[in-house]
Amino acid sequence: MMRAFVFPGQGAQTIGMGRALAEAYPEAKAVFDEVDDALQENLSDLIWNGDIETLTLTTNAQPALMATSIAALRAMEAEGITMDAAAFVAGHSLGEYSALCAAGSLTLSDTARLLRARGAAMQEAVPVGLGAMAAILGLDFDTVAEIAVEAADGEVCQAANDNDPAQVVVSGHTAAVNRAVEIAKARGAKRALLLPVSAPFHCDLMQPAAAAMAEALAAVVVEAPSMPVVVNVRAEAVTEPDRLRALLIAQVTGSVRWRESVQFMEAAGVTEFWEIGSGKALSGMIKRIIKGADVRAIGTPEDVVAAKASLGA
Repeated sequence: MMRAFVFPGQGAQTIGMGRALAEAYPEAKAVFDEVDDALQENLSDLIWNGDIETLTLTTNAQPALMATSIAALRAMEAEGITMDAAAFVAGHSLGEYSALCAAGSLTLSDTARLLRARGAAMQEAVPVGLGAMAAILGLDFDTVAEIAVEAADGEVCQAANDNDPAQVVVSGHTAAVNRAVEIAKARGAKRALLLPVSAPFHCDLMQPAAAAMAEALAAVVVEAPSMPVVVNVRAEAVTEPDRLRALLIAQVTGSVRWRESVQFMEAAGVTEFWEIGSGKALSGMIKRIIKGADVRAIGTPEDVVAAKASLGA
């Protein structure tokens, strides 16, 4: 049985996520404490007691989701489930930082600070209202990529997230994304709808954010991960630290090739995927990518105990 640990991205945030883990496992509580210290603020209080609008701000959601994922991982380790249980790690967009932290490539404190910087840089790269993202359902990636090119019409419009065989997200200038929505509907998309996001992620409009992340990443140590990381922009396994650093920079403007990443892991022999952190969004995508996929979501103490039992531990 070959297993991959995968880590969710933005959109999975909920008020209260990780609280039960922190209450049940001192090791999980220590994660939130360290993230609070790294950011010099009480992010954990926002996660557990705040309002969803503030938590959803990109600068908050990114470190908060990472902290919840790593807290779940520490709870698993407390129950004897080590990283040796996985052959690969991967994460969706910001989840790639969680994956690198899980594999020991980045320290927890550095990961928190990088994600705070990433969120701020992505938010500031494009004035509010100038950019947008839309989910196109029911058309394949190549078709949506063609639609994006047609819709651009001198502006930016790109296929940003290849999530699963029937869900592709486009990103770019607001007018161009609106044109893509209309073209997609005319081409037979089941649904095409604007997403409630504050900036157009994973497209060329994010170039200022990529420059900011190049500077931020240059200031931290990136170690060789304890297992291969399947990276978003290449949909292949990478272990070399300098390449991982370069690909994190490329990821800001590049497409999240999640469908291909999951297919890469399946081809490499992975038969079981564990989604570690908040929600089950990746689990749903994986099931649509691989029919009958063996998927487990781990975000609560009960999930951790069930995972332990599944290993016969």
